[in-house]
Amino acid sequence: MSAIDVVVVSHNSRETLRGCVETLCREEDVGVIVVDNASADGSLAAIEDLPVEAVPLDTNLGFAHGCNTGWRRGRSEYVLFLNPDARIDAASLHRLAQVLDEAPDTGVAGPRIVDEAGVVEYSIRRFPRLASTYAQALFLHRLRPDAEWTDEVVRAPDRYEAQSQAEWLSGACLLVRRSFLESAEGLDEGFFMYCEDKDLCRRAWDAGLSVRYEPSAIAVHLGGGGGSAHRAELLPVLARSRVRYAQKHFRRWTARAHRAGIALGSLTHAVVGRKRDARKGHVRAFVATLSGT
Repeated sequence: MSAIDVVVVSHNSRETLRGCVETLCREEDVGVIVVDNASADGSLAAIEDLPVEAVPLDTNLGFAHGCNTGWRRGRSEYVLFLNPDARIDAASLHRLAQVLDEAPDTGVAGPRIVDEAGVVEYSIRRFPRLASTYAQALFLHRLRPDAEWTDEVVRAPDRYEAQSQAEWLSGACLLVRRSFLESAEGLDEGFFMYCEDKDLCRRAWDAGLSVRYEPSAIAVHLGGGGGSAHRAELLPVLARSRVRYAQKHFRRWTARAHRAGIALGSLTHAVVGRKRDARKGHVRAFVATLSGT
C-alpha cells in the first residue's frame, strides 16, 4: 500500500499532464491516480506508458467530483490533490507528509507555490468576510493591498518564508489526511469548480484540524492555461461557487449580503474592464449571481 496517493484531475490537459506525474509515479511509496474529466484532447494518451492508474470519465461532473473519484480509488493515509499544470518533486511531497506525521491535529498541508521563474504565488488565503467581499467589488484591495480586511489573498512576503497556520490554501497542491476526507465525505461536489479548496479547509478547521503552510516544500505551478478568453468563460462558475460558499458557511442574512457584494463586484468589473471577453464574462457572472443559474 502506497504511503501517499497523488490524485490529478485532468481536463484537456495533454500538454502538461505528463510533466505533472512522470517523476512521482516512479516513487515506490507513491501511487498516482489520474482522473480524466471527459477530455477532448486525448489527455490520457500522453501518459499511457506510465505506471499510473488512469480513470477515464465519460462526463465532466466537475473538479470536486473528479477529486472524489480519485481519492476513493486509493488506500494511502495521505492524499495529494495536484493540478495537472503543477509539479512537485518527491522530496517536497515527503516534506508535506512529514508535516502531517509530526502534527496529528493538522488535516491539510500545502507547499510554497512558485511560477516557472521561481516567483512566489500568493497561495495563503483568508476566509471571506463582508469587508473583503465589498472591498474587492470596489477595487479597494488594489488601493490597499497591504490591508488584511481588503482581500482574501495574503500578500505579505514574510508570510511565505516561515511555516505557519493558514485559514485556507490554494488547491493547486494540497496534502490531506484520508481519515479527514472519509469523515467529511470528500470534497463538496456542489462546487463544480472553484471554492472547493476553501470549503475543504473550512471544514477541516470546523472538525478541529488545522491547515498548515510549509515553505520548505515547493511546487511549481505553470498556470495560465486556456488564455484570457477561457478564463472569462469561467467567471460565472466562479461567481456561483462564491455564492454557494457564502450560503453554506454564513447565516442567511450574511450570506445574502455576500451575494449582493459578489453581484456588485461582477457589475463593477464589467463596467471598467478593458477586454471585451472579460466584460462579457463579468456580465454573465452578474446574471448568474442574481439568478442562481
